Amino acid sequence: MKDFTSCSGENGVQVTDPSSSNAVKVSQKLVTCIYRCCIRGKTCLITVTWTKNLMGQCVTVEVHDSCNRSLCKVEIKPWLFTKRKGSKNLEAYSCNIDVYWDLSSAKFGSSPEPLGEFYVGVVVDKEMILLLGDMKKEAFKKTTAPCSSLSAVFIAKKEHVFGKRTFATKAQFSGDDKTHDLVIVCDTSVTDPCLIVCVDGKTLMEVKRLRWKFRGNDTIVVNRVSVEVLWDVYSWFFGVTSSPGSAVFMFRTCQAVEKTLSSTQVPKSLKPQSFGFTLFLYAWRNE
Repeated sequence: MKDFTSCSGENGVQVTDPSSSNAVKVSQKLVTCIYRCCIRGKTCLITVTWTKNLMGQCVTVEVHDSCNRSLCKVEIKPWLFTKRKGSKNLEAYSCNIDVYWDLSSAKFGSSPEPLGEFYVGVVVDKEMILLLGDMKKEAFKKTTAPCSSLSAVFIAKKEHVFGKRTFATKAQFSGDDKTHDLVIVCDTSVTDPCLIVCVDGKTLMEVKRLRWKFRGNDTIVVNRVSVEVLWDVYSWFFGVTSSPGSAVFMFRTCQAVEKTLSSTQVPKSLKPQSFGFTLFLYAWRNE
């Protein structure tokens, strides 16, 4: 079986080994979305991290170089009235990077990511390279950036989910922006636990004798897209009882750029290789 580090490295995304003894349970919901883009001819990663805890909600936008070194960072705390709408100017590679946001009317559900009525945009040298949210007209009007300049590619997502036997999230497995309901079901209290993966209400994978197959990999097909699934649930069965760690799941696709994006949307420096999408789920059990 491939290990998580090697698989994530192939897509340029770093992730901590969940089986490590340093794994610590988080007290907040967290979603990190990772986008690949090109700034001044250099490949960069933009990470947008949404968090939700007892203190409120926060979104952090950070730009990394190809070696995952942080170049610039801005933290937005929308529960503070003065931070719900605004902009921040940053600098990297000797160019101006402006982050714009409007979360004043944002609607939130159980996830730290907004459901709608918001925007977060990243503008580099007056070109909008990343735009999140459904208030696109308002974002382009505010930034005065051309509407055809978006170039960032969504390559990975890392999320912490909580539950007793069911862990659910939303996922995209292709370049058509279609969102799927992803559910992982596992009852570790029974004698012979089984791991089930469902997409849009259909069971696509079932792992029996899970106590003996606590690590493994398989392949499912979602809308004719092959998705490699890797799991590591060791901590659910053999972790420290007083502070069990999370199980981790990785869903990884691999598609050619030409099949998912037009040639005008992808910088030439990014086109020689194939792009896929990787979803990391850290599943914490609520006792």
